[in-house]
Amino acid sequence: MPQPHRPQPPPSTGADTNTENAATGTETGAPPARALEGILVADFSRVLAGPLAAATLADLGAEVIKVERPGTGDDTRAWGPPFVADPASEDSAASRGGAQPSLTAAYFDAANRSKRGLALDLGDPDDAAAARELARRADVLIENFRPGSLAAYGLDHTATRAANPGLVHCTITGFGSGAGAALPGYDFVVQAVGGLMSITGEPGGPPLKAGVALVDVLTAKDAVTGILAALRHRDRTGQGQLVEVNLLSSLLGSLVNQASGYLATGHDPGPMGNRHPSIAPYETLACRDGRPLAVAVGNDRQFRALAQVLGAPELAEDVRFARNQDRVQNRPDLIKALENLLATDTPQAWTERLTPAAVPCGPVNSLSQALELADRLGLDPVASVGEGRIPQVTSPLRLSATPVTQPSAPPRLDEHGAPLRTWLSGPADQPLPLHL
Repeated sequence: MPQPHRPQPPPSTGADTNTENAATGTETGAPPARALEGILVADFSRVLAGPLAAATLADLGAEVIKVERPGTGDDTRAWGPPFVADPASEDSAASRGGAQPSLTAAYFDAANRSKRGLALDLGDPDDAAAARELARRADVLIENFRPGSLAAYGLDHTATRAANPGLVHCTITGFGSGAGAALPGYDFVVQAVGGLMSITGEPGGPPLKAGVALVDVLTAKDAVTGILAALRHRDRTGQGQLVEVNLLSSLLGSLVNQASGYLATGHDPGPMGNRHPSIAPYETLACRDGRPLAVAVGNDRQFRALAQVLGAPELAEDVRFARNQDRVQNRPDLIKALENLLATDTPQAWTERLTPAAVPCGPVNSLSQALELADRLGLDPVASVGEGRIPQVTSPLRLSATPVTQPSAPPRLDEHGAPLRTWLSGPADQPLPLHL
């Protein structure tokens, strides 16, 4: 269902049979098409899961308008250190005689690239009307308000669907819209109550969270999947729909083999450190000076190759280690034998020997080393978004005909507010300004 916010591309004449060249613009010199070009996303969400989902849609070419509270904006603008001063804010502060520039937390930048900024107070009648008009013009609306709270502003799904039947309305909650509707959804709490912490850490040690807000990230990906499926449905029928995701369900869905093992046996899994419950050796092994090497031997052929490179091919013939199930059963003896051999050299040296033999392994890198590795492999892991702004980790998506967009800097609070409010107050068939 075409929406009035963007001019629609002209229909194909069928004259160009080279579809990939036509899509990418390689023959005409035109900018390449984007997968979600012409899609407008109203991002009313805060913190991480919703904003990251919206940023992913922006990567795919959608126009995203981020709506925030006036004055404070998204909570994550204050989630620091580290904080970074916007160069424009620094220049403004200098012109005011040395006043302090405004600071934004690096956390905010992680999930808000390539968006336009609009501050609206939903408690203000005029701002609430502008928010409703934005929802009426949008293709996708993303929000993570407490279930039921948006009805007071005419922004709940019933109201948005009535005003805009083609809208894909995505709501993100912590624990669903039923009995868990009143429960606040924070990643750390969901990692705890959702079972992830119970299987993370060393045996006998305290339960541990993942080193990043993993549940929010997984939920963002689930939200994007649901939104894209709903847009495909709209392509066929012209009708939008409600997409509901929640942190607890996204976490449970990601527990895969651990959840399946519990459902098969009725026994709760426990923490195993870096070890795998069903594969061996699939863990970190100590090398020279105790430095760890991650080894992921997924089959018997790989184990034979590992034993050969270590100079102990007889390990692969040992009845305790010949098959994976034997290695799992005799893991302590296996690890002792392997670490005795690995102790003669460093993780990096062993990686250089084992990799040509197709044994999956690698040193435990720091984040800086991980980015350096990706760069050496030609993956272009970091993209600049302007002088003085925090670079962005590039999208992991690679599409041959509709490449992802070059990211732009996250918006300052209400950065594009004036022209967007003018647009929302004008005729509904007026296109969204391309350059704000």
